[in-house]
Amino acid sequence: MEHITQRITQNLETLKQFTATPGNGCTRLPFSQEARSAVNYLRDLMVEAGLRVREDEAGNIFGVLEGEQPDLPCVMSGSHYDSVLHGGDYDGIAGVITALETARLLKESGKKFKRNFVVVGFNDEEGMRFGTGYFGSGAMLGLRDAEYCKKFLDKDGISIYEAMRNYGLDPEKVQNAKWEDGSIGHFIETHIEQGPVLDTHGIEIGLVTGIVGLHRHMFTVHGRADHAGTTPMDMRLDAVDAATKVISKIADWAREKNDGTVATVGYMNVLPGGINIVAEKVVFSVDIRSLNMANIEDITAKIEQALAEETAQIGSTFEKETKLIIQPVALSEKMLGILEESTKAHQFSYKRLPSGAGHDSLEIGQKIPTVMIFVPSKEGRSHTPVEFTEYHYFAKAAVLQQELAEKLLDE
Repeated sequence: MEHITQRITQNLETLKQFTATPGNGCTRLPFSQEARSAVNYLRDLMVEAGLRVREDEAGNIFGVLEGEQPDLPCVMSGSHYDSVLHGGDYDGIAGVITALETARLLKESGKKFKRNFVVVGFNDEEGMRFGTGYFGSGAMLGLRDAEYCKKFLDKDGISIYEAMRNYGLDPEKVQNAKWEDGSIGHFIETHIEQGPVLDTHGIEIGLVTGIVGLHRHMFTVHGRADHAGTTPMDMRLDAVDAATKVISKIADWAREKNDGTVATVGYMNVLPGGINIVAEKVVFSVDIRSLNMANIEDITAKIEQALAEETAQIGSTFEKETKLIIQPVALSEKMLGILEESTKAHQFSYKRLPSGAGHDSLEIGQKIPTVMIFVPSKEGRSHTPVEFTEYHYFAKAAVLQQELAEKLLDE
C-alpha cells in the first residue's frame, strides 16, 4: 500500500503546478494552457504505464490496457481533469490518477484479461467556464454537437466552438468523440466526497448508491437605467429590486422539501454596475439538485412564477436560459456488492451514501452500469484551495478498483 500511495502522491503533487492561479488554488479551465499541460502530463504517465493513448475530438484523454478480446465491451475508469476557479487539487483529477494506478496494478499483476481496461481523463465536467457541464463525458455518449458548441459562451463572449478551435480541436468533428453503443460495459469513478460525512465519522470509504439530478439556469431580469438620486422609488424599473425579491426565497423553497434538496445562486451580474445608477439588468444563475426530480421542477416553476409577478409589477420582463438538465441516477447494485465485499475483506471502514454533487458518473450512469467510490474530504471542504484528502485513501480506492475490475474484465 505504501508503494501505491507514493506513486499517487508524486503524480498529484506534480499536477498541482498546472494552474492559472499559483498559490491560490487550482484554476484549470477547459481548453486552457493549464488544461493542455495537464493532459500532456497524463499522456506521459499513461505511455509510461504501457497504455495505448489517444485524445479525442472533445479533449478527453484515454489510456487503454489491452485485453485479449478487445472487441468486448470495456471496463472504463476515471474522472475529470478540469477545475473550478480557485478550486482544490483533488476534485476530479485524483480520480484520473486513481484509475491510472488501477491500470498499473492490473498490469503488474501479470494476469491476462479478456476485456480492455480504459483510463479516462474527461474534459470540462465542472462547467465553470461556459456554465454547462459534463462536456467530455457527454461527447463520449454522443450528446454534444457543433451547434451545442456554438450556443454556450464564457464571460468574455468566447463560445465552446471558438475555444475548441483555439485549443487545436475541430468542433465540427466533436460527434466523432462518441463511442459505439455497447462498447463500454462498466464505468468506475473514484472521487473525493466533497462533503463532511466520511471525515466527521472517521470512515475510510464511501460506496455511492445514487447521484442527484440537477437543473442549471441563467435568469435575466430587465429594468431601466436611471439616476439613483432623482428617480422616485415608485417610478423605477429596478432590475435588482425585482430579482432579489425572488432570489431571497429560493433557498427556503429548497429547505421546505426537507429531503436533501439544495438550491444555489452562485453568480450574479448587475448592469451597468454603477453605484449611482438604477440597475438596467440583472443576470443570475440557479443550480438546483435533488434525488427527486419533481422537487427540482417545482422550485424552477416557483422561480419563474415569482419572477413573472415581480417584473409585471414594475412593467418589465425576464428571460430564462437553461444550461443543463440531468436526471438523478441509481448506481450499480452489482458493483456496489463487489466493492462492499472487498472493503470488508481489507477491513476498511465504509458507509453507503448518496452523492449530492454531480459527477461524470451522473451523465454516464444514465446509459451505462456505473459505480462510484468516495474518499474523505478534510472537514468536508471542496471547491476551495483548502480542499485536502490524505493520499493513502486514494491508494485504498485503487486497490478496491483493481479487485472490482479484475472480476468485470473476465466476465
